Amino acid sequence: MSALPLTSRAACGDAKTALREPCVLLKLGEIVLKGKNRQQFERLLHDNIRRAVHGLGIRVQIWQREGVIVLRLADGQTGQAAEAAADLLAGRMRNVMGLSRVCRAVRVAKDPEAAAAAAVELTAGRHGTFAVRARRRDKRFGVNSSQLATLIGARIQRAHGYPVNLSHPDVTVYVEVDQSEVFVFTEGLPGQGGLPVGMSGRALVLMSGGIDSPVAAYRMMRRGLRCGFLHFSGMPLTGPESVYKAYGLARELDKFQAGSRLFVVAFGRAQQRLATSGAGRLQIVAQRRLMLKTGEALARRLHAAALVTGDSLGQVSSQTLANITALDDAVKLPILRPLIGLDKTEIMAEARRIATLQISELPDQDCCSLLTPRQVETRARIEDLRRIEARLDADDLAEELAAAAQEHSPARS
Repeated sequence: MSALPLTSRAACGDAKTALREPCVLLKLGEIVLKGKNRQQFERLLHDNIRRAVHGLGIRVQIWQREGVIVLRLADGQTGQAAEAAADLLAGRMRNVMGLSRVCRAVRVAKDPEAAAAAAVELTAGRHGTFAVRARRRDKRFGVNSSQLATLIGARIQRAHGYPVNLSHPDVTVYVEVDQSEVFVFTEGLPGQGGLPVGMSGRALVLMSGGIDSPVAAYRMMRRGLRCGFLHFSGMPLTGPESVYKAYGLARELDKFQAGSRLFVVAFGRAQQRLATSGAGRLQIVAQRRLMLKTGEALARRLHAAALVTGDSLGQVSSQTLANITALDDAVKLPILRPLIGLDKTEIMAEARRIATLQISELPDQDCCSLLTPRQVETRARIEDLRRIEARLDADDLAEELAAAAQEHSPARS
């Protein structure tokens, strides 16, 4: 995909010559509240839009308006192929963070009759009641919003005979008058909301292959973090199944940020060393501290400013408040836990919505289930954990594990 140069907020070309041009309207979310920093957010969002359409083979033009971004097919393409391309663009835009709504629209001349004709065409073959919602971003337009809605509503009723229902219509026609043209559409789909990925910096997600950590990653991407992924496999004590799952999860999550990187650490031998060091009931907490130390070592190389985990308070015995406090002590980087107050049902619902649940439920041998003691400590003492780590030279071991991490690129096309 090659994108044409970005135009300014000013005039957007000769709309009078575009009688019916398919396009995509992108409504901004909380970006509109960013004041003087808003342009920085918008520029990053434009970059992310370009990444999202990469590989589609569609040349697009991006127009920034007040609270709205217009995606127009390069060279003002029309016809069936252009309609299909615009549909494809709209589908891809639904996964771009920072957009509150995605609307597949038609761009017509800045004229009430042109808008009415487009609305009549868009509502052909529909059933039930309808309503028209009109707004003017350009207040200089000769017809006000109420008059425009009435005019277009009358044309639709005359053409199709549909009854009007302004409160709960089956079909809503939206008409937006802009600087040089009018946009007409009949529906909008929800976007991801949040902030553009990359606006908040970089983080490294400890990706277990289970249900929780992919949801945690999604939530942090939605808050503007570009996430790398770190997976600990039980190899050579287990097979590679967990790596396949982690790869599949990272690939699925890549639709929200593009260009994801997955790092895999073979952790089985390190777990054995912890077990033989006399960790006992502290085995699970001790190995999670070692994972965090390894993550911190890798994060420094990736210029990531935080670690992300899928911890949920009290969900399992290693996630008690005392144990979480002991985990925080292992590293200097902040550990972000976006799921800390959610229960399993809520996490599973979100995993289902973002399409990671089915992958997470595939069978594998999780490294955390290896060498698990009969009883797990729920009130780990930091002093005891530090003594275990001193016997192992845990900081040096973490550096070795980070250096040996294998990188994969699970990016989606």
